[in-house]
Amino acid sequence: AGAKTVKRAVELDVASRFQESLVCYQEGIDLLLQVVKATTNEAKKQRYRQKISEYMTRAEDIKKHIEKEKQDGKYHKQIRIEENATGFGYEKLFHEYLTEIVSEVWVEDPYIRQVHQASRCLLYNFLRFCELLIKGPCKVKTIHLLTSYDVGSGRSQQMTALKEIKESLSNYGVTLNIDFSSSIHDREIRFNNGWMIKIGRGLDYFKKPQGHFSIGYCDFDLRPCHETTVDIFHTKHTKKM
Repeated sequence: AGAKTVKRAVELDVASRFQESLVCYQEGIDLLLQVVKATTNEAKKQRYRQKISEYMTRAEDIKKHIEKEKQDGKYHKQIRIEENATGFGYEKLFHEYLTEIVSEVWVEDPYIRQVHQASRCLLYNFLRFCELLIKGPCKVKTIHLLTSYDVGSGRSQQMTALKEIKESLSNYGVTLNIDFSSSIHDREIRFNNGWMIKIGRGLDYFKKPQGHFSIGYCDFDLRPCHETTVDIFHTKHTKKM
């Protein structure tokens, strides 16, 4: 398993998919270290240690390369979420980028509405995202939401729900600014520390749970996902919406 993992790491490295390569190097090194512990043959141990040292050196070089890309504003990480994949709750995707200096967040998603289906309601998804911001370690003070109006009777329900979210956030010292546009189509989230995340399906990449009391209804990490792509960029100057 260790050999296969580091082989995959090398392939990704050659393809310049450095972030994914780094993860495979780290996993492969851990597996090979376990092999070393279980091996009694000293000659084999020495060969494993030599290879591990080479992989650790390359992993460290990749770390430095990624850090330089971040500093130069050229960082780009792509996550491909496969159909029915689990383990991709909001904390998994966003927590790494919600550093302590984050105080302002911009959310652009045209479909923060659909209150007629609680299990697929994007208003609830947005609320869960806000809860993630409240838990920290970031110190968010302002959230800007740009979305579109719901249609028909759904509009009044949408406004009521957003008002409740706004009032609830104010109890935690967070201001929610809401704007509406009939022409937006992009879905992206920006933090004022320079991170920008674009998700093909926006916050609505989770499948409908089988029932109100089925696993995954409350914990998004356990809920199957729709296939989508997440692109993560780092820029020195965050463009505000």
